[in-house]
Amino acid sequence: MREFIVEADGGSRGNPGPAGYGSVVIDAATGETLVERAEYIGIATNNVAEYRGLLAGLRAARELDPAAPVRVRMDSKLVVEQMSGRWKIKHPGMKPLAAEAAGIYPPGQVTYEWIPREHNKHADRLANEAMDAGKRGEQWDAGASMAALNAAPVDRTPSGPPGDARAGAAKAREALAGGRAGSAPAPATVGGHTGDTAGTATVTGTGTAATSDADRRAARTLASPSPAPASASASGQAQPSVGWGAAPDLGAPATFVLLRHGETPLTPEKRFSGSGGSDPALSAVGREQAERVADALARRGTVQHIVASPLARTRETAGAVAARLGLEVTVDDGLRETDFGAWEGLTFGEVRERYPDDLNAWLADPEAEPTGGGESFAATAVRIAAARDKLVAAYAGRTVLLVTHVTPIKTLVRLALGAPPESLFRMELSAASLSVVAYYADGNASVRLLNDTSHLRG
Repeated sequence: MREFIVEADGGSRGNPGPAGYGSVVIDAATGETLVERAEYIGIATNNVAEYRGLLAGLRAARELDPAAPVRVRMDSKLVVEQMSGRWKIKHPGMKPLAAEAAGIYPPGQVTYEWIPREHNKHADRLANEAMDAGKRGEQWDAGASMAALNAAPVDRTPSGPPGDARAGAAKAREALAGGRAGSAPAPATVGGHTGDTAGTATVTGTGTAATSDADRRAARTLASPSPAPASASASGQAQPSVGWGAAPDLGAPATFVLLRHGETPLTPEKRFSGSGGSDPALSAVGREQAERVADALARRGTVQHIVASPLARTRETAGAVAARLGLEVTVDDGLRETDFGAWEGLTFGEVRERYPDDLNAWLADPEAEPTGGGESFAATAVRIAAARDKLVAAYAGRTVLLVTHVTPIKTLVRLALGAPPESLFRMELSAASLSVVAYYADGNASVRLLNDTSHLRG
């Protein structure tokens, strides 16, 4: 059966301000762009423009084949969650647009998926072309569009944030399918996604991402029982045993032991404390916690390297552990906490009282920034993923202690699990707690521990 992917976006220069949308209909089997739509819509908000883009994409897909299932991919968390039925639609300007979108296809024929903004560049460029045309007093001209040429190719396999587990599993299934068929890699339109896959597929034409021999070997090893050391039979022949084991061709994983710093004076009061605030040092309690975790890690004896965020509380915590283990501390700026802007030093209640609209937007959308130009969770995730990839490459097969903060640790866990951004609000992460994530050569990750505080008791 034919299947379509609809990628849509909308923008407003002013919110509300001059607005436009862009939509792309893609053949899910070949990756071929079938339809492009864009329009300048006058003065509107970002969200209204995004809904207008969704409507245009769904209508274009229906014109091609009303019976085909449709997978909508958008970087608007609001639209995706509302159209999926998980969030209520309260804005009076969006209710009729959402109802109109829901009525284009029968229930169940359309599914919705959030994607990072960098994966939605084609639709984003179309929306910007439409707004540029409106600024000139014109409407968008399909014949003059350069959006498809300028948009970087993206992997349209099941996706999520960088490093997510679903994409790794999809890659493994693809590798297995290719290996069973015994065929050459399929032509590809996209390259491997950093952190999601083991390699880079060469662009040779339309189709899905090409699969390397290494991908197939890794997938077969993961999906098949790995023999333990063989035992000899009475005839002298080695008898292979069965069971799950480490894949020889994957090698030992890069294992990150994730340590949240000890308490500061701000921690018990649950105040926002990011990279843009006062940079507090550890309290007396925090220093005691650092000594206890240092003793626990010394007893385990597995940590080979220590990397810390540049902030005072993490460097102090890392220093206590390093002194106990006899190791040096490397500082990596990518591991710093999120910048919470004007919220630094405030409690959640104080932020709710002073900046209610900004806080609501921040809780609802990973792209939203804290008041005063802080860092969004989406931007934090991009930074953390880049730091992760660099560290995985540098410490392959090694065990590394990363001394960092709440948001970086939760983000590393979220990306490893392929969990949605809102999962950040559903994890408990105590001061001086330990978590562990292992990263394998095929791009998959394994969460082995979360929020262990047993070393702080007794």
